Amino acid sequence: MKLFLRDQWAFAAFFLVQLFLLILIFAMDGYWNESLVIYVMFLSVFFAGAFLVVRYLTHRLIYQRLSKPVETLEELTQTYGNAALCRALDEKSLEQYRLYKEQLHAYENKQRDYTTFIQQWVHQMKTPISVIHLLLQNEDDPKSESVREEIDRIKRGLETVLYIARLDRFEQDFLIEPVAIRTLTQNVLAENKRLFIRNQVYPELKIEENWRVESDDKWLSFVLNQLLTNAVRYSAGKSNKVTIRAYERGQHVVLEVQDYGIGIPAEDIRRVFKPYFTGENGRKYPESTGMGLYLVKEICGRLHHGVEMDSEVGEGTTVRLVLSAVVPTLQERKDDES
Repeated sequence: MKLFLRDQWAFAAFFLVQLFLLILIFAMDGYWNESLVIYVMFLSVFFAGAFLVVRYLTHRLIYQRLSKPVETLEELTQTYGNAALCRALDEKSLEQYRLYKEQLHAYENKQRDYTTFIQQWVHQMKTPISVIHLLLQNEDDPKSESVREEIDRIKRGLETVLYIARLDRFEQDFLIEPVAIRTLTQNVLAENKRLFIRNQVYPELKIEENWRVESDDKWLSFVLNQLLTNAVRYSAGKSNKVTIRAYERGQHVVLEVQDYGIGIPAEDIRRVFKPYFTGENGRKYPESTGMGLYLVKEICGRLHHGVEMDSEVGEGTTVRLVLSAVVPTLQERKDDES
């Protein structure tokens, strides 16, 4: 209604001006009949009011929909009414909807081709990396170790690129199932064994054997890999330990990665999950891309996992993943008790 009144203010102003002029003509003509003047004013107001009422009733859907934000694209296909203006708007809305769907479909196809290309490229790059790794397997000199370090860095970069590309198809690329977090953590630690040894940082594992959570094994492994890589990177030279522990919090299991490294400045804490943000630590460690914690936040959000972080400069950083626990079956409880 408010939008309708704002739309018709010019008509109302014009009507009042012409009504004033009509009364002025009666007065200047010298033929002043109070009853006639009142009758003419009544007819003018009545027909003007009737016009506004009819116009509002025939166009109310337009005003109602323009007064509310669009929540779904399907709203564009809803009809406005049978008036000429309403039918014209219906045709225009349908035309815009079809055009948008065509452009969206073209963009999705282009994005799908891009994602496919990235995935194929990453897998092709892994082949020569594996060959180089095999060639260096029996070499123990410092130069070979430096090459291995660079190979590991390339592999981590390729994994990051691959998972960034997969985010666009996340809904088609995940499976929620019970995941044994101790086994998953051990597998991720094994993958990063050389990284720990090279930086003289060693993991301390405090996770019970039978704890499981509802998650996707592949995506959760990538998240944990990112956290461990950061923990080792920012602990090297300051601390020789990274602690990975799990504990219960209500109906959830909290998976915690704690390092005792350089920590994160307080002014950077709120922005570390933004893409490409490296902060003060990024200037000290050129290999930082600012994408690791962003991907952690994005993936956990899509898996409905919580992410928490505490950090203090010079004391270290703690990142917690709040995961949904799997309730054990009656048979599993009996087996544990026995």
